[in-house]
Amino acid sequence: MTNQPKATPLSESDFFSNGANARRPPAHTVARGDAHEDTAFYTGQTNGTYVTQLPVKLTRDFMIRGRERFDAICAECHDRTGSGNGMVVQRGFPQPPSFHVDRMRNAPIGHFFDVMTNGYGVMYSYATRVEPDDRWAIAAYIRALQLSHNAALSDVDSADRATLDSKK
Repeated sequence: MTNQPKATPLSESDFFSNGANARRPPAHTVARGDAHEDTAFYTGQTNGTYVTQLPVKLTRDFMIRGRERFDAICAECHDRTGSGNGMVVQRGFPQPPSFHVDRMRNAPIGHFFDVMTNGYGVMYSYATRVEPDDRWAIAAYIRALQLSHNAALSDVDSADRATLDSKK
């Protein structure tokens, strides 16, 4: 089993006339999993401009998933509040920008999706690590963190306010 004939990348072969061991795919073929018709969903952009609205339905479960993914994936750098003082920063890694500065608060939601997809500065791409649905959930949660950072108690509806008051 250890020693068996096989074609390795870039090795020569007598099978094809050009000496290659594999053929190139025909022109205009699309690899499995790469046919994305909903550009806004997969890139965070429409016609080269970041989207300002979520391309998915916003639900409570979606937000919970966003919080779970943010806490597991993003908080190590951005911390759980989005201020950019996570554990890796406390150990000497460069600090990412706080989500609560004007530049980030004013950024379209598609910007956050794009940064997770393609990386930015020292942040590497999470495109192969985090599915698009989860990237949108994280982006929605980041927006919720931003809104809650400057929220007043009057912004909370009365039923939820009663719950908050009971926990004092």
